[in-house]
Amino acid sequence: MPTSADFDTVFNELKTILQPYARRMVVVADSDDNYHLDTARAIRNNKGIFFGAVRRGKAYVSFHLMPVYVCPDLLQAMSPELKKRMQGKSCFNFKAADAERFKELAQLTQAGFARFKSRGYV
Repeated sequence: MPTSADFDTVFNELKTILQPYARRMVVVADSDDNYHLDTARAIRNNKGIFFGAVRRGKAYVSFHLMPVYVCPDLLQAMSPELKKRMQGKSCFNFKAADAERFKELAQLTQAGFARFKSRGYV
């Protein structure tokens, strides 16, 4: 059974994946259990687009990445191991740290940021 310390580690490592993009985004939430980024550029209703978030829940830590929802072709090269972690169309759940999957998520986040940038969202 995962411990609170395990979830702290997972949350912090996943948050580290999103933090490099914060200077080009709006940090909507930054707490011990929620880190959320929106695009700084308002597209509709004077609001930015949800880019990504890390949320600590009771049963797992979730990593949300909207670019994979908007551009599902980004998932074509996704490993079967990461696919098993996927819930819905843009959420990945973790109970323990997984360096290989986190590395893959970092690459996916970078590709998603580049895609959002090329579409003028960032």
